[in-house]
Amino acid sequence: MTEAAVLAGALWRATVYAAVCQLHLRDNVLLTERLMAEHVKEHPSGHWGTVPGTAWVLSHIAIAAGKLRRRVDLVPLLGAGHAGVVQFAASWVSGALEEVRSQFGSDAEGLRRLVQAFPDVGGLGPEVSPALPAGAFLGGRLGGCLPFAQGAALDSSAKVAVPIIGDGECETPTTAASWLGHRAVPGSSVLPVVQVNGFCMGNGSLLGAMDDDALRAYFRGLGWGALVIHVVAGSTQEHRAFHTALRKAVEEVLAARPTVLVLRCVKGWGGPKSLGDRVLLGTPDLHKTPLTSPRTDPDQLTQLAQWLASYGPADLFGPDGSARDELAEAVATAHWCSFTPVKRVVVDEGARTAHRHVSTFSEAVTDVATSHARRGDFRIFSPDELASNRLPHLRDEPWTHELLAEEVLLEWLAGWTACGRRGGVISYEAFAPLLIAGLVSHIKQRRMAGANGLPSLNFLLTSYGWHNVHSHGDPSLTTTLLGLGLPSVRVLTPADPARTAAALDEAFDSLDRVNLVVAGKHTRAAHPASTVEEEHERGLAIWPHLSDEGEPDLTIVTAGDIPATVAADAVGHLREQHGCRIRVVNLLDLTVLGSAPPWPRGLGTAETDHYLGTRAAVLVLTLGHPSAVWGLLAGRLHRPVDVIGWQDPPEPLPQRQLAAALGMDRAGLERAAGQLLLASREVVR
Repeated sequence: MTEAAVLAGALWRATVYAAVCQLHLRDNVLLTERLMAEHVKEHPSGHWGTVPGTAWVLSHIAIAAGKLRRRVDLVPLLGAGHAGVVQFAASWVSGALEEVRSQFGSDAEGLRRLVQAFPDVGGLGPEVSPALPAGAFLGGRLGGCLPFAQGAALDSSAKVAVPIIGDGECETPTTAASWLGHRAVPGSSVLPVVQVNGFCMGNGSLLGAMDDDALRAYFRGLGWGALVIHVVAGSTQEHRAFHTALRKAVEEVLAARPTVLVLRCVKGWGGPKSLGDRVLLGTPDLHKTPLTSPRTDPDQLTQLAQWLASYGPADLFGPDGSARDELAEAVATAHWCSFTPVKRVVVDEGARTAHRHVSTFSEAVTDVATSHARRGDFRIFSPDELASNRLPHLRDEPWTHELLAEEVLLEWLAGWTACGRRGGVISYEAFAPLLIAGLVSHIKQRRMAGANGLPSLNFLLTSYGWHNVHSHGDPSLTTTLLGLGLPSVRVLTPADPARTAAALDEAFDSLDRVNLVVAGKHTRAAHPASTVEEEHERGLAIWPHLSDEGEPDLTIVTAGDIPATVAADAVGHLREQHGCRIRVVNLLDLTVLGSAPPWPRGLGTAETDHYLGTRAAVLVLTLGHPSAVWGLLAGRLHRPVDVIGWQDPPEPLPQRQLAAALGMDRAGLERAAGQLLLASREVVR
């Protein structure tokens, strides 16, 4: 049996070779003849700098996982989207690529098709793909891989997540906070591998400027032991040293001693050292391939031929391109592990307590969360705000985790739910916009992976600006997601604590969605429950206790607890003042105001007339930005319409003055209703 380090070396050489082929070649992929200009792409392009180090780590993880497969799974994750070329290369060598794209078989013809297809690769694109091994985290948006791995590995005793991240990535706030954040998620078996090659994209990295002692001290101060391994030439001795360190680090992690493995190497090592008089090795010029004109430049063509030959393709592949000798043994030994969603706990819908008898926000959230936590596959992630959000009873539960870094919380939730478990993030609404980039990325990832059946990403947004200080008013997360027109998004605006409980109860068990539940922590209103079922089934309902029978002159649509309370207070006075028929419609899901598609629950013409009336003027009251509602309506209501909602005030205002300034009080409704009714009469004339 061949030594593990030797097998990893063969796998590494094959992976890097296939990656260089993708970047440059269109034919003669095994170098069975002299490399000619016609074998080379007209415009070679792609990222090279991360390839040798990332391929090195992946190869060693796969071999180690094969040796440990009866004991523990080592699950690699790629933090950099630029590592896609490495992932495709490794997947071609292992045969995993052929499983998802049959045209790319593990032979010479499959490699030829792969290099000609790159960077499209059969619709997979050039970046890290969730359809292939090591692709559980999409990458491209730096910073989230480490906390995503922490969330995925939480309570997964049989798996060790191995996120492969760069020294540049370690400068992002999300990664930086995650080194400390591991203390808030005990029971998460994660072995980060940091590739320190000295550069981010174009500038030197901060970690790269540290010597080994400084690196160890840095990680030790954050609570991690650090093993530092230098790789210069890819020798067998270097493979042996790294593999030994990897196995030692795995044992440390399994013993609950946080450990990071640091690979020190030169960016783009193994590639061209210079080009003419220009030095390449150890410079940012190796971020992408430096050989951009080998088809027309004989010197570059010669360098490319020497570069490819340095990996010994004839020793790796047989005449047909199949793996031979040590590479064949390495492919057979390697084990590519992944996170498999756990079996869901099925709940009898008849046992669901959808309409809970609760009177406060605190009771609603605590009751629902505690009920779901009893099933054992549930987590709440929150900044240091649970007590502030009137949820003190959740703080000390073993299934809640607090860290003052919203971006990290999102990744914990995303990793946790990617493994089939359920949960949510609870945050101040004003700080939720920090999640926008990461959340959009995870929506893309789930769509690309065809990840049907995964638990939803749930967010409870509270402490909104209507009842907060000037700096704490910003509903931009809701506005942004609605503006993107993402069919998986639901924006739920329950009118009272009982409806908040029902909304959360359903959201926590839902699949394949992003649920934003916007609810105030101060609300104590209690509206009749007779329409709750319809609100959840269809997203809205007419409130008969506030509505006149027959066709209305004015329809008031409420989205949220404050709008519902204000409308309930004002409707009688409006009816008396204007002598008109009024209908009040409570909106649970804002997306029903949009058209279908893209919104699955969007109202059709007949339903719009049923709920809003055929010709009634419409006044929408929303907790969020009016622009979000206008965007959903998109001019489809050919009648007088107005929207009252959040606008950032020019200066700090007390709550009542704020509501008055924005029109969210009885006087504001009277003004808006009067103008709409007048406009409606003008239309009739």
